[in-house]
Amino acid sequence: MKPVKIACQHVWKVFGAAPAHIVTTVTPEMTRSEVLEQTGHVLAVRDVSFDVYDGEIFVIMGLSGSGKSTLIRCLSRLIEPTLGQIFVNGADVTALDNSQLRELRRRTMSMVFQRFGLFSHRRVLDNVVYGLEVQGMAKEQRLARSQDILELVGLRGWENHYPHELSGGMQQRVGLARALAVNPEILLCDEPFSALDPLIRRDMQNELIRLQKNLRKTLVFITHDFLEAIKLGDRIAIMKDGEIVQIGTPEQIVAHPVNDYVREFTQDVPRVKVLTARSVMKPVHDKSALIGKAIAIDTTLEALIPLTVDSDQDLPIVDEQQNLVGLVDRKAVMLALADTLVDIGGA
Repeated sequence: MKPVKIACQHVWKVFGAAPAHIVTTVTPEMTRSEVLEQTGHVLAVRDVSFDVYDGEIFVIMGLSGSGKSTLIRCLSRLIEPTLGQIFVNGADVTALDNSQLRELRRRTMSMVFQRFGLFSHRRVLDNVVYGLEVQGMAKEQRLARSQDILELVGLRGWENHYPHELSGGMQQRVGLARALAVNPEILLCDEPFSALDPLIRRDMQNELIRLQKNLRKTLVFITHDFLEAIKLGDRIAIMKDGEIVQIGTPEQIVAHPVNDYVREFTQDVPRVKVLTARSVMKPVHDKSALIGKAIAIDTTLEALIPLTVDSDQDLPIVDEQQNLVGLVDRKAVMLALADTLVDIGGA
């Protein structure tokens, strides 16, 4: 198990005249709308707890108004939580003074915003070096660092242009470069691609995946798009009315939605691309009888079909350390495929 990078423990955010009092008086059965009607307060985040592991992309998703953007801003205290604790590298963020909080934002956490948040009067290079200026890095060093980051995100040659001269996708790359330039441990991304056209959005998703393979940052990524969530997320937390209703891997959520709210998100998902050998494998009883090439546990159902269609044998499934963890055969794959087609037909 990887170490915990961020730990949220019973975090609340209430907007209104007496938020701390409201937290103590709200009962579990009261809905957000009932609290608003009876007290005039908004429950933006309601008793939220979760861990984010080092090096993972943790996606928080939900419909508009679910509380996801408020929650991500609580992590760095851009919005002050009403109650609860948030730990980053074991330190309680809610207990930091202003000086310590500035250091956290300068060196540990960076944020990528939905609307780019670029300085329109600054050139691309000047936007990227901004965080390094705040850190007090020497000019020659920060310029060299920024040039390296611009090349990393595919913007070499655009250093002297202004934001209005760039496409939306390029502007978002500048925002990403500015966040990466300070070499943060954690990236907080608040719907960074939602304002982009679909094709550019897909390119930026692929770019983020590529960068993550090289940099292995810890990302908390906000989105309202479930397809984006399953493409990017190692794990997904789904929010509704300020609460987290399910946390799991994309495969776990697609295969086992906990309620109708989550199930609606999964209806249009191409399950053959999400479900893996982990979902269809069976236990190993006789290792001596195994034949055939080992199959990785994260092999998708789509990729399993040609591997099993002409075989009557049990094929071995191995984990990341090449340990034998299960078996898969043609029948299991076909049954899973049939369930997928039934779901699609029912939808």
